[in-house]
Amino acid sequence: MTETRTEAGAQRRLKLRERLLDVARQSIAARGLAGLKARDLASEAGCALGAIYTAFDDLDELVLRVNLSTLERLGQALDEALREAGPADALQALARAYLDFARREEPSWRALFEHRLSGGAPVPDWFADARNQLFGRLEAPLAELLPHQDAAARAHLARTLFSAVHGVVVLGLEEKLEATPPKLLDEQLETLVRLIAAGLARETTVH
Repeated sequence: MTETRTEAGAQRRLKLRERLLDVARQSIAARGLAGLKARDLASEAGCALGAIYTAFDDLDELVLRVNLSTLERLGQALDEALREAGPADALQALARAYLDFARREEPSWRALFEHRLSGGAPVPDWFADARNQLFGRLEAPLAELLPHQDAAARAHLARTLFSAVHGVVVLGLEEKLEATPPKLLDEQLETLVRLIAAGLARETTVH
């Protein structure tokens, strides 16, 4: 009997987690991270405020779980872009797919970078691993351009390239430097990646 009650309690907790995650995903997608409030979340999920903290360690974990699902969707979009691109076009395809995802899911995409853990704590390993897979998708195209570079150097370069693309996308979507119509942003991103790829190709020729 005790075991049955324990199993039933675990099932209720799992269903509550799924319901809270679904509501939080919808809230962030509609209103951004700043629009996610614990009291509203509990009300929309039909549970007590304290129930959030029986389903999750804290609100930070809930946000990280939502961001994990965003990372998974972004990863799927990047993988699809890679499947359709040839080796020479892989970096351009990844950059375009990243920009398209940012436009399509902008509030959820922004939440990936806006969220900070309380007290400056590091993100847990399960989230860091998922985030690092984004950089890993850049490493295969870089290996084509830089076959003699060691894996550690390519990993650092992948993060640098991601940072450059991300910066152009963020500033372009926010239009903080100048008005950036969609076509102009497309062209700016394409130019950036083309110049980087050309520079890497020249470096290979030198070596």
